[in-house]
Amino acid sequence: MANFQYIALDAKGEQTTGSVSAGSEADAIQQLRSQGLYPTQVVEEGKGSLTTGKAKSKTRGKKRVKSAKSGGKIKPKALMIFTRQLATLIDSGLPLLRGLTVLGKQEPNPVLRSTVNSLADSVQTGATFSESLAQHPRIFNKLFVNMVKAGELGGVLEVVLTRLAEYMEKADKLKNKIVSAMVYPVIVLFIAVAILIFLMLFIVPKFKEMFADQGGELPTLSRVVFNSSEKMMSSTAGLPNVVWIFLVLAGLWVMFKAWSNTKGGRAAVDAFKLKIPVLGDLTRKSSISRFARTLGTLVTSGVPILQALTITRDTAGNVMVANAIDKVHEAVKEGESIVAPLQSSKIFPAMVISMVDVGEETGQLPEMLLKIADVYDDEVDTAVTAFTSVLEPIMIVFLALVVGTIVFALFLPLIKMIQGVDSQAG
Repeated sequence: MANFQYIALDAKGEQTTGSVSAGSEADAIQQLRSQGLYPTQVVEEGKGSLTTGKAKSKTRGKKRVKSAKSGGKIKPKALMIFTRQLATLIDSGLPLLRGLTVLGKQEPNPVLRSTVNSLADSVQTGATFSESLAQHPRIFNKLFVNMVKAGELGGVLEVVLTRLAEYMEKADKLKNKIVSAMVYPVIVLFIAVAILIFLMLFIVPKFKEMFADQGGELPTLSRVVFNSSEKMMSSTAGLPNVVWIFLVLAGLWVMFKAWSNTKGGRAAVDAFKLKIPVLGDLTRKSSISRFARTLGTLVTSGVPILQALTITRDTAGNVMVANAIDKVHEAVKEGESIVAPLQSSKIFPAMVISMVDVGEETGQLPEMLLKIADVYDDEVDTAVTAFTSVLEPIMIVFLALVVGTIVFALFLPLIKMIQGVDSQAG
């Protein structure tokens, strides 16, 4: 027997916590249900901790926060927790409307709380849950809405919601891995630029004045550094040139973003992302993982294959991958296999195509797609580790070269003067 900590709701919707002794998690849940409680979280002691979703402070009186409007954006983690809690409540036997009402009361996020209350009102007036979700497209995307719709039609809403929560959890974890790989180089680059500006604006001018008083010809590297510092400090149209440099860079960035938002620009950028050394491989693997997990989750949940392919295309995140999925959609529409268009796209490696082919032949395509997603999640993790291990020494060398070059240029005239004195003394 083990002790299990729990968070549960009573018949009035009030949250309660405690612990029970049971042989397994399923036995603990059964005990709580027999006591008239609806468990939202059950964790074995020593193997995890409970995450309460209850707000830290209660609303006083009948006041409502006016700024808490539905339709805003919320963090994926908050949506994932809400989805998992709703699945647990429905699986525990609580009606959908009651589950939404309970979660709306205890939700700390004002935007999500307002949205959940709006969903409850919509369901109460007779709308289906999927129809209610479709009224909030900024929070619940097509994937979410269509999976819920399939769950409603199949009578397995709690199963679909659990799959959705798992999908969002794994997708968020994959995204965090890629973002974490980019944090280090960005920080090092920022430090390098900050040090470069500090040296050029405050240190180099002092050395220039000192060597100007000494007279004599300066080494070429020193002249280049001193002239660059002088140009950065000088003004044009009332603004220092260093400010103009940042303004020009900002303008170029804005122009690039505007161009990349066009159809042709987006296609060119996404194609380039797949061809960048090291990063291109990482982008490809993450795109394949997203494609396989999205399509596999949708089809497993009962969404028709053509509709699932459309949703997967819209959430691909890369135009080149989306175009490949579009060709798959056309092939399936004509009654053909999905293997040929995947192969012709030259985006998906042979292993993926082979596994999809086997899945089609055995009638286990959704399961095979989810296995592909798991494999490529591990591939992304390995690629990120390898990328950071290679990038760290490269960025350190880059930072040392930037600072070292300027410092060497500052002391080069001094070294030349010392050598001149030694030669005269000799």
